[in-house]
Amino acid sequence: MSTPRADLLDPAALSALGHLEMVARWVVDGFLTGLHRSPRKGFSVEFAEHRPYQPGDDLRYLDWRIAARADRWVVKQFEEETNTRAMLVLDVSASMQWTGAPSRLTKLAYAERLLGALGLLFLRQRDAVGLVRADTSVRSVVPPSSRSGQWWRLAAALAEPGGGTGTDLVAALGQAAHLTRRPGFIVLVSDLLVEPEPVLEQLRTLRARGHEVLVLQVLDPHERDFPDGAEALFTDPESGAAVPATPSEIRAEYQDTVQQALATWRDGVLQLGARYALAMTDDPFGLPLRALVRASGRGPMPIA
Repeated sequence: MSTPRADLLDPAALSALGHLEMVARWVVDGFLTGLHRSPRKGFSVEFAEHRPYQPGDDLRYLDWRIAARADRWVVKQFEEETNTRAMLVLDVSASMQWTGAPSRLTKLAYAERLLGALGLLFLRQRDAVGLVRADTSVRSVVPPSSRSGQWWRLAAALAEPGGGTGTDLVAALGQAAHLTRRPGFIVLVSDLLVEPEPVLEQLRTLRARGHEVLVLQVLDPHERDFPDGAEALFTDPESGAAVPATPSEIRAEYQDTVQQALATWRDGVLQLGARYALAMTDDPFGLPLRALVRASGRGPMPIA
């Protein structure tokens, strides 16, 4: 009987088995090998290594000698292919530390493990990757690097506390852009419980500078579905505003409002030529990870 892939397991159950570093490694090991393919492929003359052939690879770079000798289809990978820079931007505001059920991870814990896996993917492919964490201000910055020890710097930063009472994604994205001088990948992971216009304008600036922008919105299923229950006091974890309500009386209107908000973000991001995906905290890590990987130049990305 085959062992289930870690990237397809329940995220809370998987996270209970080990720390962030272990979970990220398990997810990556179960998910893929060598997906990265640079848009600059073939322009460098400096040969770096071989990697397995993938559908869509330029046949000019197939190593026919290895194919004839070992019956293995591999392509020559050049140094330019591994020269991508990526900045991961993580929202660590108070709203991200919420969960709708004790059996689920908080949005922040889910995002930290997901970005840990994504960062490890970039590093295994010898790409430079960095991290910006922000709430009301930029909390921590790890400049992009592909050198030995970068993974531990990322993991240490992801484990740092956050939880400010607001969210300044504009400043966080600006810091990421400052550290990514030439066109690269900028990945934003947030619940996006902020006004869209300023953030979308900053994303527009990033796209104008040639960056590939990937936006992953992380929500708890209760935020999307608003399950029935008794009358309760609902409190905003960032502003402190509290509203008494009976879910059955406002559920339909709430769900309609949420769907409109999701559509605003999705349409706004897509209109900029960036990529958008939605992840629920009960989704296996492999689902949003696949969306992010496919969005970064490996085929069309399904929009949630």
